[in-house]
Amino acid sequence: MSLSLLLTVILTFTLISQTTEARTLPLKLTSNYDNFDDTLIYLWPLPSNFTHGNTTITIDPNLSLEFDQNRLKSAILIDAFQRYREVIFKRNSKSRRNDAVVYDVSLLKIVVKSKNESLNLGVDESYSLYVSKQDQHSIIGEATIEANTVYGALRGLETFSQLCTFNYETKTVEVNKAPWYIQDKPRFVFRGLLLDTSRHYLPTNVIKKVIESMSYAKLNVLHWHIIDEESFPLEVPSYPNLWKGSYSKWERYTVEDAYDIVNFAKKRGINIMAEIDIPGHAESW
Repeated sequence: MSLSLLLTVILTFTLISQTTEARTLPLKLTSNYDNFDDTLIYLWPLPSNFTHGNTTITIDPNLSLEFDQNRLKSAILIDAFQRYREVIFKRNSKSRRNDAVVYDVSLLKIVVKSKNESLNLGVDESYSLYVSKQDQHSIIGEATIEANTVYGALRGLETFSQLCTFNYETKTVEVNKAPWYIQDKPRFVFRGLLLDTSRHYLPTNVIKKVIESMSYAKLNVLHWHIIDEESFPLEVPSYPNLWKGSYSKWERYTVEDAYDIVNFAKKRGINIMAEIDIPGHAESW
């Protein structure tokens, strides 16, 4: 096996291991506390600005979503909320709702100022996140994400999910060091990952797992190197013979596959930058 192929395999499996199926919440350890550094902030990437307290609050397993009444509900955010619920309460068998427990956070409110859901390079991805216990000392209460666009709100959802930890003793999902106030925006407009499926074909379900893992790190561009000299796996209806340059008829992407991947990525705030090298890259024929 060549060095380049070995590195590609290692990178692919590393990314896949971080997907929803494999991702688990950070654990609140019940032993060996001496080795636990409580001063560290376990958020990635680290937000631009944040403050926090020293209180632990609990998250209701029946956590619900609420939008600002003056604005339209976003299908992208509704879909994202359900995905993140599965991440936060992945251990459902161990985090069932206990009616004897008074949960501190049972509602996540999202306020998005713009109804425009166009995803372009440079779109505003800033957001503010408030997480606190609703009591006489807090006028905010519970959890609120405010953003100018749905894509900023998506980044806020990711940060909220990272704040949540599972406590094996109490069988509850908790947020430590509350209350939290986070103001965040990306340092770089272009935060990309290159995936070369021309030289190393990957099925669409694997590409989606890579995209899912990108969203956990708040990356926003997938440079999809679809075509090069080695293979031409993409269907072009106006030139039906082109994809005969694929490795095999099973290692191809239909037009529907391409649309599906683009839509899948958009729901996670990720642009697909497709690279199609023609006409000189013709070795595959």
